[in-house]
Amino acid sequence: MDRQVTGLYPWPFDGSWSTRDTALIVIDMQIDFVGKGGWIDARGIDLAPLQKPIAPLRQVLAAMRADGFTIIHTREGHRDDLSDLPANKHWRSARGGAAIGDEGPLGRYLTRGSACHDIIPELYPEPGETVIDKPGKGSFWATDLDWVLERAGIRNLIVTGVTTDCCVQSTLRDANDRGLECLLLEDCCAASKEENHRAQVEMFKLVGGHYGSVATSKDLLDVLAVAA
Repeated sequence: MDRQVTGLYPWPFDGSWSTRDTALIVIDMQIDFVGKGGWIDARGIDLAPLQKPIAPLRQVLAAMRADGFTIIHTREGHRDDLSDLPANKHWRSARGGAAIGDEGPLGRYLTRGSACHDIIPELYPEPGETVIDKPGKGSFWATDLDWVLERAGIRNLIVTGVTTDCCVQSTLRDANDRGLECLLLEDCCAASKEENHRAQVEMFKLVGGHYGSVATSKDLLDVLAVAA
């Protein structure tokens, strides 16, 4: 691409990005987190703030798929026997009114193979797109994401998904430490509370972009449209 994405700073920092070295990661846009009948819904949390990224993300996915960018999806969840679920995480989840592994209307919450564990239909992976199943909050821990990115030659990462104050920030910080040049699309991310989302975005903006740049879906789409 000849044009950088306007944002917190012109991204990427060195002006070099293309379909060969740039990927979009869509973090945990699962029924369990953003859909009716999922884990968050069972805890009585309003889904509206978490569903706000769906519309802009659909536009970003369509544009980046059309251009041939690498697309990666993640899902947080545990093995059917919960052997990879730490006891303290299970205990904390139960305190909220729905324990990981409990049976819900769409299967067992945050358990691989359950319908509620899967990605929402609006953003469902297309054939050939990588899906990373992770047992924790960050997308790199106990997964092969690092290897997938290395094999694909990815050096720039566009970060989206939920939640901004948990899995998104864990993934972005880890990616930054691994030398990836990150761009957070702030309207393609969300938290269960808008104030938490805004606070985390402000954290990402520290010292002019401590972990990468921050932009909107429109900023990215404008550049892709010109390139097309």
